[in-house]
Amino acid sequence: MSERADTVLIVPDDVRPASSLDGVLVADFSRVLAGPLATMILGDLGAEVIKVEHPDGGDDTRAWGPPWSPNGESSYYLGLNRNKRSVTLDLKDQADLDTARDLAGRSDVVIENFRPGVMRRYGLDEPAVRASNPAVVYCSILGIGRGDVAGYDFLAQAVGGLMSVTGDPEGEPRKVGVALVDVMAGLHAAIGIVAALRHRERTGEGQLVEVDLLSTTLFSLVNQASGYLTAGVVPRRMGNRHPSIAPYETFATSDGPIVIAVGNDGQFRTLSRSLGVEALADDARFATNGDRVTNREALVGALEARLRSASAASWVDVRRRDGIPCGVVHDVAEAFAYARTVDLDPVATLKRRDGIEVDTVANPLRMSLTPIRYDLAPPSLGEHTGEILGRTGTKEAPRGTIRGEHGNTEEKP
Repeated sequence: MSERADTVLIVPDDVRPASSLDGVLVADFSRVLAGPLATMILGDLGAEVIKVEHPDGGDDTRAWGPPWSPNGESSYYLGLNRNKRSVTLDLKDQADLDTARDLAGRSDVVIENFRPGVMRRYGLDEPAVRASNPAVVYCSILGIGRGDVAGYDFLAQAVGGLMSVTGDPEGEPRKVGVALVDVMAGLHAAIGIVAALRHRERTGEGQLVEVDLLSTTLFSLVNQASGYLTAGVVPRRMGNRHPSIAPYETFATSDGPIVIAVGNDGQFRTLSRSLGVEALADDARFATNGDRVTNREALVGALEARLRSASAASWVDVRRRDGIPCGVVHDVAEAFAYARTVDLDPVATLKRRDGIEVDTVANPLRMSLTPIRYDLAPPSLGEHTGEILGRTGTKEAPRGTIRGEHGNTEEKP
């Protein structure tokens, strides 16, 4: 063992590890999913996120339910808004609008996902903010392209082709079970913002970051899109089957389906031996992946004839020991339980000021030097208006001021 490995580093309890985005102030004018997901990621990475909401109801997702948490809050909202502080501003009120402009003028990042023209109406669009804050990274999440078409995930999945490849071959097109395009748009927005901050660090220049739902959908089609662009193949719905790999789908067992995902010829030979059907590996119809795709029906029939003789769990237990990628089809509760069996901690629990604990899905990033933070539970509407804008009970911080990251108070111009 090396000398370094024998060394134990003791860190005082009151010293918190640095985070990647320490010192970055984010003015978050977004709502619903893509924008709030992006800013939650930035908050997880250490940024200070100020969530700007309308006093009348706030973020739409606060009213989206059921399901509701035990104390009556929207579980949808709670899943997207940790590590943020909420302030309420009515942009139709001049004093509130001045405060919003001041916040945008001080922020490192401004993010919004309104329809085109809305932020311009309030003097909070990118050119207006940049006039007073030249180094700002301004992120706009757009709907269906650059037009004025409302940006709903379901619509993007439809017009972007994702639904055309989702569902059973003889059934109708299906959307994915979550708003996956919004999720991916939020991820792309976060990546773009971090890249723009890195550019600003080197050059001092801010920039505009844009992502739209339609481009996000097309980008998400990956191999299906490439098959069309390079080979002229318009993909179709194939249920759980993969268009280019076999066996790579669900298979029936005696008591339910399992997934087998074989990615190469070596894995297929191992699978054949493990199932006790070694002859399949020597069958010319299944010699290569291309052969197996061409003769998929015969292959699936042969494999299921064997798999139906025992339970899903029994097959999975043995096959995993043989190094074959396989698993049962879990529901969400089973998925969280399974994650713990493979040495993951999938839940981050945060305690609110009222003592109530809120469980949220852990960020999948694990960083050795700048770990993910779980500092703030999802805020109640306007929870931090007083301490950030000084509206109530803070005589030294009158209306219209912004409190900085370290508690310093700066007067608005």
